[in-house]
Amino acid sequence: MFLIFLKFADKSRAPDLMAAHNAWLSQGFDDGAFLVSGTLQPGLGGAILATEKSRATIEARIAADPFVAQGVVTPEIHEITASKANPRLDFLLA
Repeated sequence: MFLIFLKFADKSRAPDLMAAHNAWLSQGFDDGAFLVSGTLQPGLGGAILATEKSRATIEARIAADPFVAQGVVTPEIHEITASKANPRLDFLLA
């Protein structure tokens, strides 16, 4: 599992690429790779909880984000080896 932080590097360009970024996010959810996404408060960027088979796969997916490709955000990818979860989230331990 991966926790990705997308921290703004050039927030002024975000509005121009927001539709493409949102389409990229939707594709990640449609593919089953993204579990949760949201805004880093207060307006610092975004965060994604994701599952992928390998770090290389998630790195490639994140690099395809128009925000990343155009330098709007800088990604930080953290790999998590989950060992305990609330019973409602046990599927994350598989």
